[in-house]
Amino acid sequence: MRFSQLDRINTLEKGQSISAVKCLSLSEEYLADHFPRFPVMPGVLMLESMFQASMWLVRATNNFRHSSVVLKETKSLKFQGFVQPGDSLEIFAEIKSIKESLTSLKVIGTVNGNPATSGRLVVDAFNLAEREGLDPAIDKYMNHKFRENFRRLCNQLGSESFAGLEQESLV
Repeated sequence: MRFSQLDRINTLEKGQSISAVKCLSLSEEYLADHFPRFPVMPGVLMLESMFQASMWLVRATNNFRHSSVVLKETKSLKFQGFVQPGDSLEIFAEIKSIKESLTSLKVIGTVNGNPATSGRLVVDAFNLAEREGLDPAIDKYMNHKFRENFRRLCNQLGSESFAGLEQESLV
């Protein structure tokens, strides 16, 4: 099962930053158990939202050159508020440094302008063919699927909102 923890990408500046949104609905299955009388988004899914925004920024920055972008490390992760059904978790991620395959990012999640979560993430970008010796066709297929998902997340706004993104990144 794959969880898409973003509903849309609002802005993206390659090599710089991204802003994205996750709108929490009461229909999310996990809210029945977390918690029945006080449903809130689990912290691990707030982290996943921040990672997914960071992943899209890294993929776009690298023109979808890498099939895999994985969370390598979290630093100074803080949870400062709840995300409840009806809330929109606004995610902002900013690249702080890139060293070889590793990208360090500062991430913040807010609800109505109030901090909900923040921290630093380190993500690793690579191709399975190079790192694991798998068939390069797997990387090509994965990149194709990620481009499709990226286009869906970006389609809700006009192309003028994505200044600096090359057309091939949106295809």
